[in-house]
Amino acid sequence: MAEYRIRPYRDEDSEAAREVFATGMSEHAPALCLHVLRQPWVLLALGCTFCLLLASARSLLLPVLALTLLLALARHLLGCAWSTYIDRCLGDDLRDIGAAYAESAGARFWVAEADERVVGTVGVRPADDGAEGELVLKRMSVRKDYRGLGIATALGRTALAFARQRGCRAVVLNTLMVQHEARALYERLGFRRHRRYVLPTAYGHLANCTVTTYRYDLSGTP
Repeated sequence: MAEYRIRPYRDEDSEAAREVFATGMSEHAPALCLHVLRQPWVLLALGCTFCLLLASARSLLLPVLALTLLLALARHLLGCAWSTYIDRCLGDDLRDIGAAYAESAGARFWVAEADERVVGTVGVRPADDGAEGELVLKRMSVRKDYRGLGIATALGRTALAFARQRGCRAVVLNTLMVQHEARALYERLGFRRHRRYVLPTAYGHLANCTVTTYRYDLSGTP
């Protein structure tokens, strides 16, 4: 079993940390496609298209080819949309990690190191809504070939310990509907589901993209 250590982020970790996050998020693209495909209006649209083509062509080949092309196009478009989301994250707080997670601002970023390279990341920042005494946990990710070693759990506990030392009252985080393993991890760490909502965009409503907010209350915890 590979040995690892959790340490504070250094400027030379920038590219590796960004790559760990981007690679981890890219793994969710197939699950996103499947989630969208299961939406009732999508299934209805595909079914109607198939029936109309079948009735007009009087052949099974044309409807099957048309649906195959439609599904391939949809997968490509969803993949592009997901890549755009990842790029937006990379251009936000991950563009300059040292500045975005400066300790002077009450934030901190850590990396997990194994085999002399960065294999995991996590950070905490004060909540954007200005909620006093709350930190937001962000950018939790572990390289696929280093999962199952307890690295994500160690990163999460490190973030919680930091929040507790600073006297914070809670740590919150958001997860998307396709992040099943992440939600299971946070629940094992003691986070509780706080609320659930659909992304307030046209795409969010069409694809039923739901966000689940988790909260870890530090009041009274040892």
